[in-house]
Amino acid sequence: MMPRLLLIETSHRRGWVALAQGERVLGMRHLEESRRHARDLVPLAKELLDEQGWKPRDLEGVVVDRGPGSYTGLRVGIISAKTLAYAVGCPLVAYDAFDAIAEQSPNASTIDVIADAQQEKVYVQRFRRDGESVKAVTELAIIPVAEWMMRLQVGQTVSGPGLELFRERLPSSVVVAPEDAWTPLPATALRLALARLQRGERDDPFSLEPLYLRPSSAEENWKK
Repeated sequence: MMPRLLLIETSHRRGWVALAQGERVLGMRHLEESRRHARDLVPLAKELLDEQGWKPRDLEGVVVDRGPGSYTGLRVGIISAKTLAYAVGCPLVAYDAFDAIAEQSPNASTIDVIADAQQEKVYVQRFRRDGESVKAVTELAIIPVAEWMMRLQVGQTVSGPGLELFRERLPSSVVVAPEDAWTPLPATALRLALARLQRGERDDPFSLEPLYLRPSSAEENWKK
């Protein structure tokens, strides 16, 4: 199975778009931190396609991160992925950001992945590694950062973009994952996508939505 795939990651400040065939990432472009909208993403995707001599209709899948993460970034990435998959008639495959981040934590038996949920709260989900398999053992939740820190176990690993804010407050008894593994990497996103494709799993371009647990700050302020 050597599908030609376009991968889109916009859950964090600095996103990327990548091209892959089978298990190999062929190329990647970073999206500027302040410019993750569609008018930047599409030209970069075209650059990657041109490098391989591919047309959009040569794609056999579009892969996208559904979060959790930046509200604006996720909307841009998912709308772009849905539009492209529908236009070229290829499968749409989404993956969860925290699944990818947990996969990237080597030699860790228990892994907490966190992201900033604002107002001194974090998105958090706990994973456990059993051999080569990494499984979520809790549901994704939003809790106060102080409450989450009280739940930390001695020797467990912590990863995720939330470490950019909270790393200095962690107890010395936990293990901090390498910084380059705090957000999804192309190779990890590709492994998750291929596993879903091999299981025959697809996402509906009309119904796929970002993984939100609460409204955005702007929406909460509007309601007030």
